[in-house]
Amino acid sequence: MTGLTAVLFLVALATAVATGARHWRIPAPSLLVVAGVAVGTLPWVPDVHVEPEVISVLVLPPLLYASAEEISWRDLCKVWRPVTVLAFGLVLASAAAVCMVASLVTPLAGSMAFVLGAVLASTDPVAVTALGRRLALPPRVQVMVQAESLFNDATSLVLFKVAVGSAVIGGAVSPPAAVGKFVVLGGGGALVGAAVAGMVVLIRKRTEDPVLETVIALVTPYAAYVLAEDLHTSGVTAVVLAGVLLGSTGHKLANAPIRLQVHAVYATVVFLLESVVFALIGLELPSLVRALAPDERGWPLGVLAVAATVIAVRLLWIFPLSAVMQHRRGEGRISWRVPAVASWAGTRGVMPLAAALSIPLVTSGGESLPHCSLVLTLTTGVVALTLVVQGFTLAPLVRRSGIALEPEHTAREEARARGSLARAALLHLDELVDLEAVPTAVADQLRRDLENRLCADDEAGADAATDPPSAVADHRVMRRALIGVESHELQRLYDTHEISDTTRRRIQRALDLEDLGLAD
Repeated sequence: MTGLTAVLFLVALATAVATGARHWRIPAPSLLVVAGVAVGTLPWVPDVHVEPEVISVLVLPPLLYASAEEISWRDLCKVWRPVTVLAFGLVLASAAAVCMVASLVTPLAGSMAFVLGAVLASTDPVAVTALGRRLALPPRVQVMVQAESLFNDATSLVLFKVAVGSAVIGGAVSPPAAVGKFVVLGGGGALVGAAVAGMVVLIRKRTEDPVLETVIALVTPYAAYVLAEDLHTSGVTAVVLAGVLLGSTGHKLANAPIRLQVHAVYATVVFLLESVVFALIGLELPSLVRALAPDERGWPLGVLAVAATVIAVRLLWIFPLSAVMQHRRGEGRISWRVPAVASWAGTRGVMPLAAALSIPLVTSGGESLPHCSLVLTLTTGVVALTLVVQGFTLAPLVRRSGIALEPEHTAREEARARGSLARAALLHLDELVDLEAVPTAVADQLRRDLENRLCADDEAGADAATDPPSAVADHRVMRRALIGVESHELQRLYDTHEISDTTRRRIQRALDLEDLGLAD
């Protein structure tokens, strides 16, 4: 099987499985991992070895960027305190616990056990976002889990570089040096991400070319990542910050056709990359196991022990933190529902795999770094196990907890927002009529459409086709103008905290589709 054939087979497999997962309403990442392991165990399938650059440079930036774009800056500001505690404290606790457990149950020495702990210390934003898309979590919980998974990577990355440096050089790194490295990596990456986001905003303000806008959207995460890495800072942090900043402001920089095209292209890219990378995680595991040395054959026990450790540490960290926060808010009875979901949503995924693949194979003295294959096997095994176990059980846990938003809640919020938009459009239409800036027949038709929307009448505009061509053209022009008014009202509702970011995005997309349908 040639390399090109293998790639095409992997894309076809991942696409088919991901499509089936959507049809069966089960988490795609979990099913993709299972399918990958099943295919990888077949005798005629060749061993799969992934180059580090394939994951860290080609796959990771757009997936991180897409995850970051989904986070509202406004909602992020509400959860920065628990996110900060989790991004620092929980990462350090998880790394220390995994290091101790791995030293006891595997042949890893202290330095390599520390490397494993640093690799698996943080949750994965790609996996968390992919699993969370199908769950109707409250905005605060969804943002907290996603933001933690995005921002804890900076801490994990510093730990990983410190751990690898200790293993390669053979000496310990002082805490002041580790803090300094964190400031350089995290702070430098944040500056690069902000600079890239600012440059993109300047460029997008000066163009209305859909093709160019799409190219900019695709290139932005790669530009942020590569530039930050070339400056020896954190590429992950740069991509995340650029995504959050542009996700909160990007919709203001483009018109309806551009927004729809960019969304369609990026959704396709993300679907393909997510499908391939999760299938690759499962497909690679059997080949890694076959390459292990005789003293490393006890890897299943190591995977189970390490996976149980990261889950247990997360539970033991989040439940007390949630109890303290609920007590400070004055809640009389401590609830288990939100901390249970937040704990169980912390899966591992693409980020740990990318870090494990980048571990150097030799020390500074030219000797082989011991047990590199075992670290990669344990990492892939823990990733696969958490994706399968937590992925398949997260939705039942959310239903059991009762914190998921009911469809009626979302429908009511959207209906209120649409009513407010229709009233704003009617008010603007009345102003135009008073100024005699719109033909009477067109104004009457538009008013009937808007009033029918207020009354939830699906027959709005049914007689528009009987109007003469000139009236139809006037109707299109005026309706597009009213869509602009509704878009401004939608933004006002969001800015005044009357609707969620999810509702804003959904209604804006509907307005964009209508606007595109009215274009000449």
